[in-house]
Amino acid sequence: QVQLVESGGGLVQAGGSLRLSCAAPGTIFRFDAMGWFRQAPGKQRELVAAITSGGTTNYADSVKGRFTISRDNAKNTQYLQMNSLKPEDTAVYYCGAALVGLRWDYWGRGTQVTVSS
Repeated sequence: QVQLVESGGGLVQAGGSLRLSCAAPGTIFRFDAMGWFRQAPGKQRELVAAITSGGTTNYADSVKGRFTISRDNAKNTQYLQMNSLKPEDTAVYYCGAALVGLRWDYWGRGTQVTVSS
């Protein structure tokens, strides 16, 4: 089973920045897509950002202009740079990966991001 491992979550004040990382240890193949999802208490999980193996990106409207997703294909690692954080960004952030298309079959366990007002 492929396991993804997130890191970089924490507590930050509104307006601050965090960078999340997600590694796929032990893998030597490319994922068609990598992405980040988040889930806040009482809300459903939503897609935050995604990136294809070729570097094409998509973002949720709520984070456009503030978050940037990137990937290092040599390391099978993805990153989410989060700037200008808002309290409404508070959630557990999960990384996902898809071997084919956008079938998100592989997941990390999540990392907590808390933005104080």
